[in-house]
Amino acid sequence: MPQINAAFIGLGTMGYPMAGHLAEAGLSMTVYNRTASRAHQWARDFNGRTAATPAEAAAGAAMVFVCVGNDDDLRQVTLGPDGVLETLSERALLVDHTTASAAVARELDAACRDRQADFIDAPVSGGQQGAENGQLSIMCGGDNSAYQRAIPVLNHYAKAVNLMGPAGSGQLTKMVNQICVAGLVEALAEGVAFAQNAGLDAAKVFETIQHGAAGSWQMSHRHQTMIDDQFEHGFAVDWMRKDLDICLTEAARNGTPLPVTAQVNDFYQEIQAMGGGRWDTSSILRRLQKPKEPANSVVSFSPRQQRKY
Repeated sequence: MPQINAAFIGLGTMGYPMAGHLAEAGLSMTVYNRTASRAHQWARDFNGRTAATPAEAAAGAAMVFVCVGNDDDLRQVTLGPDGVLETLSERALLVDHTTASAAVARELDAACRDRQADFIDAPVSGGQQGAENGQLSIMCGGDNSAYQRAIPVLNHYAKAVNLMGPAGSGQLTKMVNQICVAGLVEALAEGVAFAQNAGLDAAKVFETIQHGAAGSWQMSHRHQTMIDDQFEHGFAVDWMRKDLDICLTEAARNGTPLPVTAQVNDFYQEIQAMGGGRWDTSSILRRLQKPKEPANSVVSFSPRQQRKY
């Protein structure tokens, strides 16, 4: 592959290793991060360059990759002052890996078209381990011609890449992913709690059933850390709540009932209230392990409730 000048905006848990894979593949990389010290550390690790603004990073780049926190962050680094769109070249390709709304993806697609540039929304699944190991699943929205340009580069940190439809379709697909994950993690947490309360060897239970119809990635990779009460192994509760809010907003727009997703979102709010916003999503187990009321505790009733008894 001929050398490509590229920029990467956002060097968080996911972006740092993803940008590193591109540098190791031979792309000429310039990076920007809101916390500049992290960008400088990345440049030392991967022999790249840093920029003071997203606009500076994007200037002259054939491909610009973005991986930030949410819609507001995304708009700031792309459409805001000193944002990517100020310097994005004609025929350049902007690839957004942020998990964001479908609406902002369509907004960026339109802005890129105005500059004669291309856009793909490309949220990822696979977590920090997937990013570090180059084993992410990437769901893309955009024109097929832009997608075909992106595939050879995305393959440096992906195990699966698919074009799901026009701009916004990648984000909609990621919403499906998060809806499914939310239900799976809650079901796994309930299974762990039930096994423990039933006096079973929980580890042995899940070593057995993960090979049957109940098996899932979450069960295979999280049952033991949940049993061990370790919750520093993946996607944070704060970010899952952000994602589920996006799902619920889109579901309200398109008329899809999501009762389980809404309930799990509320459960994660309880985890946040317990101080677990930075725990990984499997920490939903902890709300099932709250101390129980003593058997002889006194229950008080309101006057209206008392009249019923």
